[in-house]
Amino acid sequence: MDRNPSPPCSDAEEEEGDAVGNTVYSKHWLFSVLTRLIEVIAPAEPDPAASPEGARTELDEEMENDICKVWDMSMDEDVALFLQEFNAPDIFMGVFAKSKCPRLTEICVGILGNMACFQDICMSISKDENLGQVLLQRLCDSDSPTLLETSRLLLTCLSQPEVANVWVERIRENPSVYDCVCFIMSSSTNVELLVKVGEVVDKLFDLDEELMLNWIKNGTCRSVGPSVDDSPEELPDFKIVPCILEAAKQVRSDNPEGLDVYMHILQLLTTVDEGIQAIVQAPDGGKDTWSLLYDLVCQELCQPDDPPIIVQEQKTVLASILSVLSAMFASQTEQEYTRMRKSKLCYMPLIGSLIRILQYMEGCGKRVVDNSKESEQEETGRTDVNEEDFHLKILKDICCELLSNMLQELTKENTLEGLHQGHLNEQTCSCAFQNLLPLYFASVESFLEVLREADQTLADNLEKRFPSLKVHT
Repeated sequence: MDRNPSPPCSDAEEEEGDAVGNTVYSKHWLFSVLTRLIEVIAPAEPDPAASPEGARTELDEEMENDICKVWDMSMDEDVALFLQEFNAPDIFMGVFAKSKCPRLTEICVGILGNMACFQDICMSISKDENLGQVLLQRLCDSDSPTLLETSRLLLTCLSQPEVANVWVERIRENPSVYDCVCFIMSSSTNVELLVKVGEVVDKLFDLDEELMLNWIKNGTCRSVGPSVDDSPEELPDFKIVPCILEAAKQVRSDNPEGLDVYMHILQLLTTVDEGIQAIVQAPDGGKDTWSLLYDLVCQELCQPDDPPIIVQEQKTVLASILSVLSAMFASQTEQEYTRMRKSKLCYMPLIGSLIRILQYMEGCGKRVVDNSKESEQEETGRTDVNEEDFHLKILKDICCELLSNMLQELTKENTLEGLHQGHLNEQTCSCAFQNLLPLYFASVESFLEVLREADQTLADNLEKRFPSLKVHT
């Protein structure tokens, strides 16, 4: 059986007034399915298929098929409005409270998620405090499909400006949401679920800095919640940064968009001092974060065998990664981390990658200019080019800032190794100088002094290509 069978072909047109809005779906059929759903969760007689506790754990095939049809039909606004008028959300509340069937719970949350795509219904769902609390409790579910649909529903609501603050406040007042989200990020291997949960976290942090700060601090200031028997139960000691990293490692190979999401979450953390400290003051001194980002830049993204245009495709994830690396590099908080970041192993391949990104942007920029000339009379084309140009400029600014800081820290030994490995030569150094001057003149000048000790001829050649440097030496 298909997971979500196609909606049924209805004979509603044969019964005047039975059609749902402008659709061909039958009100009577929908009513009968919802009525049967009520009977499933509140049977008049004991069901032999029920568990010892008295609740069904499996749906019969016909009921699952029909309720899945409703799930698909709920993407139609007329159907969604009919379900709202029939108080379907209240029926689903009963499902969440009484059902022991994970598949039924998943489908009901999925239907609500479809209904929430329509503004008026989303506002009604969001303002229902009881329903809101019950939906947040679904994040503690052990069923991955249910978690996925719950996350999709939350993201839909958070994306509606009229109700986003309602959900932010509700989540802020529910400490268990933090623990459930962290548990999913740190333990799930379901890439689709991890991506959707990441999108929820990314949206939350983007909407509300206070909530982000609370979640950053949660790793050091734990709350204690009541268990079922009202005795105190200490919650697991989740810290946000390791959970984000674990999720990023899971999605990195299978879902580039998911990796982009988690890198942006890390970037949002670095917009506040507390977030930077949470990264570099981790027990490993930030090594895990640095190693992951370093590996992504040096081994996976924008590689030598990629065409220069790849920088267009990867510009947002690269900007996020380099922004976090830049914030970490500039932080002098932890002595252990400072020693780690000054290791030559963390220098030359990364510097080589930064220069390669700049080289690719130069090649990509030439293509953008050519395309712009070809479509000069097309207003839409010019707008697209300008938008691409804007994102590339952001990437270039971040890349240049990190590169300038790293060049200032180079020693003669680092430079010699860079020359030996091929990361530094006249071509790469010229590209670096071209992009760094004149804004980062001091960094270039400092690097040139070290380079002169390592390779006098190369330093002289660069001075000839950039006369402004010779004037100041």
